[in-house]
Parts: sequence; structure tokens; C-alpha cells
Amino acid sequence: MKDDHAIFDRGFDNLTSLADEIGEALLCPVTIEDAHHRLIAYSSHDGQSDPVRIATIIGRRVPEYVIRELWSNGTMGKLNESDEPIRIPSIDGIGFGDRLAIAVRRRNEVLGYIWALEVGKKFGPEDLTLMKIAAAAVKSNILELEMRNRKDEKEHQEFLWQMLTGNYSSVDRVRAKADKLGIALPSTYRIHIFEYNSNISEETRRRIRYVIHANPQEQIVLHLVNGKHLILLSGHNSEGFVSRMLDRLGPLVANAGAGLLSGDYAAAEKRYQEALSVLRIREKFPERCKEIYRYEELGFYRFLPRMAEEWREHNFVNASIGKLKAYDVEHQSDMLRTLELFLASGSNVKKTAETLHVHVNTLTYRLKRIEEIGDIDLDSMHGNVTLFLEMQLAKFVE
Repeated sequence: MKDDHAIFDRGFDNLTSLADEIGEALLCPVTIEDAHHRLIAYSSHDGQSDPVRIATIIGRRVPEYVIRELWSNGTMGKLNESDEPIRIPSIDGIGFGDRLAIAVRRRNEVLGYIWALEVGKKFGPEDLTLMKIAAAAVKSNILELEMRNRKDEKEHQEFLWQMLTGNYSSVDRVRAKADKLGIALPSTYRIHIFEYNSNISEETRRRIRYVIHANPQEQIVLHLVNGKHLILLSGHNSEGFVSRMLDRLGPLVANAGAGLLSGDYAAAEKRYQEALSVLRIREKFPERCKEIYRYEELGFYRFLPRMAEEWREHNFVNASIGKLKAYDVEHQSDMLRTLELFLASGSNVKKTAETLHVHVNTLTYRLKRIEEIGDIDLDSMHGNVTLFLEMQLAKFVE
């Protein structure tokens, strides 16, 4: 064991050389990861490894099942909260051997991790001291790497924003730019928007980066933050994508929506506008659209934005709705809401009565009064569809 605490002060050409030096000092295999568990460097210790370390090296990142286990058993929480090295016992069933680990940090921000596999000997107090010294040495290297990554991230975000704002007129131009930036675009994609309660803070941005990079299976190729909106371009098309992301991003997300699945990158602006429409419609109709996140699932609601343009142009008010609204104001009644619930139920009297908590006979009488007051024929499919659509439109334009 080397006991020179200045051992890592000299300059290193790269983090791999530094990882080798740390491994030689500790007499064990060492891996260095960034804050998102992507492999940055590892020491060369032939024949001394375990399945998790081998999988990390091959996949260039810690396997997802290992990350889940380390979070669920509290290891990552302890590691992120401590300035000291943490002893981590082996985990049966996943090929994870005894380790010593430390978070590399800049003040309260975790920049990465050093993991030392305990093989052939037990780590002593000197090893814990060396791990702290190693973390300080790795810090400057990771900061330099992070600066380059942030530069790349900014260029990627600008590229996505240019697509979303219609700056590319052809797919060839999009793919040429992607190739120049080293971005592998999937054959099909969706634009997802996650709307937060307020403008996204730097702390929340760090969480977003962690979620994106720690879950490569979600195929999030590009992302950017615009005020309250986190915008993702993902190649994943599973129905559960939005729900999984909502769970990972946390309770600060208030709304979410996605545009149509597309293979045309020149149409990214349209897909973005579709996702924005989903956000607005979910906000206007929270109960009816509670489980709807994709544009194609909106049904007739996706027509409301264009219907609103027609409505504003002609400033048209449905006479029957106007009469019922005036009657409700004068008599403190609930005729208009009753009509809406009745039509939304598919003209089901029993279901509507249950929703309103009234007797079926009471509802039947009320429906007759609605027909009389509004000059409405509730047996007319055309009339019912028109009334329901116009009531939804009125809510949309409020």
C-alpha cells in the first residue's frame, strides 16, 4: 500500500491513467462514473472483477437493475449525502461484490463516483483516506469533462429548438445536422412535453439530467428546458412512457402531453404543436382527459382549437345554451350542467342520475324542463352532438 497522500497530485493525461493509479494505490479494481452512472474510466486489474463491474465496462454504464437496487436499499442516498467513503456490502443475486465507494462532489452537487472492488484484502483506514484524496483528484478531471459535455448539451438543445420552431425544411437537412453533432436519430420519434408548476430551477435540471441518463432504455435522444416545459424527443413508443417519466421526474410536474408518432423530422414543429394542444386540453378538461397523454387519444377534443378559431371569427352563441344559462342565473338552478352530464353519459338517464345524486324521476322531470326552456329535442342525435360540442368549446375558449 502506498502511503504518500500526494500520490494523485501530479498531472494525468486522462482519467484512465488516474483510475490505474488509484487502483494501484488501493491494490484493487477501480471504476469511475459520472453522476448519471455512465462509465468514465476503469483500472486494469486482470482476473479481479465481479459480474456487475464486467457488465458496467461492457455496457459503458452501470446496469439499470443495479441502480434500482442501490437506490431501493438506501445505498445511493447515503453515498450522495456523505463526504466520506462508504462501505457497501455484497448484494446476493445480482453479482455485486463488496465495495468501497465515494461521491465526487462540488459543494452540494454530486459530479460522479469512485467504486473500489474489495478483493483479496479488507480495506483499512489508510484506504479510506486514499479514497478521499482520489475523489479530490478526480473532481478536477470530471469538471473539465463536464464543461465539454455541457457545451455539447447546449448545441443539442439548440438543434432541438430549431427543429421545434420550423427551421429545417427537409429531413436531409435535419439528418445532416444530427450527423455533424454525433446524434443518432431513431427511425420514428415523439415529442413529449412535461409541464412543471413553475419555471424549472437548476436543481430540477440536474434531476432531469439524472433521470434521462440513468434510463437509456427510454431512448431520449434530445431534451431541452423552456420555462416551465421539459421537452423530450424520444424514440420510445410504449403507452407507459409518460407514466414512467412522471414517476421518475417527481411531483413538481403538473401536466404532460405528446404529439403524434412520426418518422418525418421536418414535421417536428407540428408534432410539438400537437403536444402543446394536449397540455391545453388536459388543463381545460382535467377529469375527462385525466388518462389521456397522446394527441391521437384526444378524440374530438383535438378539433377544439380550430373550432375555437371559427367561434371567435363569428362570435356565435348557441341560442339554446344561452337560454339555459340565463335560466340558471335567474333561478340558481343547474340545468346547463345537467344537460352536459346527460350528453356526456351517452344520454344514459340512470348513470346521469347517479352522478348528480338525484332520483331518476327527478332527472327525467329536469330533462323535460331543459327541453322546454332551451327549445331542445333530446331525441335528436344531430342536436345533441352540436350542443355537447359547443359546451366543450365554451370551456375551451374561457
